[in-house]
Amino acid sequence: MRGAKGTGPARRAMLGAAVLGAGSAVVGLPGTARAESAVAHGGGRAGLPRPTIIAHRGTSGYRPEHTLGSYQLALDMGAHVIEQDLVPTKDGHLVCRHENDITATTDVSDHPEFASRKVTKKVDGASLTGWFTEDFTLAELKTLRAKERIPGVRQHNTLYDGRWEVPTYEEVLRWAEEQGRKRGRPVWLHTETKHPTYFRALGLGLEERLVKLVRRYGRHRADSPLFLQSFEPSSIQRLNRLVDAPGVVLLGGLTDRPWDFVQAGDPRTTADLIKPEGLRWIASYAKGIGPSLDLIIPRDASGALGKPSTLVRDAHAKGLLLHPYTMRNENTFLPADFRRGTDPNAYGDAFGAFKAYLSTGIDGLFSDNTDTALLAREDFLKH
Repeated sequence: MRGAKGTGPARRAMLGAAVLGAGSAVVGLPGTARAESAVAHGGGRAGLPRPTIIAHRGTSGYRPEHTLGSYQLALDMGAHVIEQDLVPTKDGHLVCRHENDITATTDVSDHPEFASRKVTKKVDGASLTGWFTEDFTLAELKTLRAKERIPGVRQHNTLYDGRWEVPTYEEVLRWAEEQGRKRGRPVWLHTETKHPTYFRALGLGLEERLVKLVRRYGRHRADSPLFLQSFEPSSIQRLNRLVDAPGVVLLGGLTDRPWDFVQAGDPRTTADLIKPEGLRWIASYAKGIGPSLDLIIPRDASGALGKPSTLVRDAHAKGLLLHPYTMRNENTFLPADFRRGTDPNAYGDAFGAFKAYLSTGIDGLFSDNTDTALLAREDFLKH
């Protein structure tokens, strides 16, 4: 346990300068120098090349998500930061899955030895039927193979079904260290605690396990190449007491309530948290927010983009960076005014949508398609 630390403007400015030093050599891409000159110092905005391209679950537009294959391709394409979601196994190991329900992302249903593990559970108030990581030891989980989560949309990704295991977070940290040595620069990670209140009630608290690993790999400091994120503010508060790595509070729809708020009887919703007083509260323990893109530019009744909200301005005024999520290339995920043709799974005008979002002044953006995101960023910086 470390001592108390400051959270004022001076420390946030120190964070920005320190991370700038670590991030200035992140990538040698066209436009990088201009991006770095555009970084706003202090105020909790980290000094990675800006806008920062964050590989959402790796390059999940091209490979099954949260696999070493997806992470490696994202890094090879030039992603500035690579995301992991963490859930625990029965014996307390942290593994990289978007959800603890692994029905859609592994071949578990093809394993007759695990047929009896299929159950119905309530996770954060939602009833789910399937197979869950907390019912498997790590050794059992390692007998499974990852597969494409949305094969109806990304049929081409199914080519890689069965190719990779479910990685542990420690394996990812080790991979990041090895890749960093090869490249002569740090590999940045953006790591999320999933359903932390649910797992704490099961005796599988995520934060302490996460902290143990990031300390082991020297990623616990304010200038470490790591962001820690969660949809539950209390998880970021807990992590903030244990390490100095910058925290990011994820935000869903306007009427959403974080599950830890529901459990604690806190009536606040996302709409409350994005008000100036809510952002001020977040800034007391976090360095950024990860809002849904609809909080940056709401969509109208037709699904087209409307007028940008004031969230970017308001968050920056409180010293918070913004890493919104998630840009994908397919029509089905794009705003209506950027869809092209009638095939929902075909690519739309992703570059146009990227331009609209980047023009709001966001500090970074999660994307399933790292190569598209980097080209869009380059276009944006030229104009």
